[in-house]
Amino acid sequence: MSISKKNGEGYYDPTGYDALINVMKSEDPKKRSDYKPMVYVCSPYSGDVDQNVKNTRAFCRFALEQNCIPLAPHLLFPQFMDDDNPVERDMAMFMNYVLLGKCSELWVFGHTVSKGMRQEIQKARQYGKIIRYFTADLEEVVL
Repeated sequence: MSISKKNGEGYYDPTGYDALINVMKSEDPKKRSDYKPMVYVCSPYSGDVDQNVKNTRAFCRFALEQNCIPLAPHLLFPQFMDDDNPVERDMAMFMNYVLLGKCSELWVFGHTVSKGMRQEIQKARQYGKIIRYFTADLEEVVL
């Protein structure tokens, strides 16, 4: 949602603009009807890559259906980076951590937790993120 600096007649109105901005800032964003938290989708990539990519797409769809914005960098970065190249893998993990920092929560999917996933979970703990665990069948696991 954007707010114009002009009033209904098209004239510059900084007082009205400032008032509307202050009202929006005072609202708890989680209570707004258009609020959608961004969640980091943590699931395996290596191993059976084709199946893992298919699963991650389903996990992202599930997050979307939960009114969230899913973020799964392991669907994006392998499109132009080599996961088998240690330098590029380290760079991708660094970028993952940056993106994780922008998310409200980390959602871990499946029964297999890879080395990369363990690192992401640890980083989420360091960031103080909410961490939720789900089975591959999309059932939440309460620890």
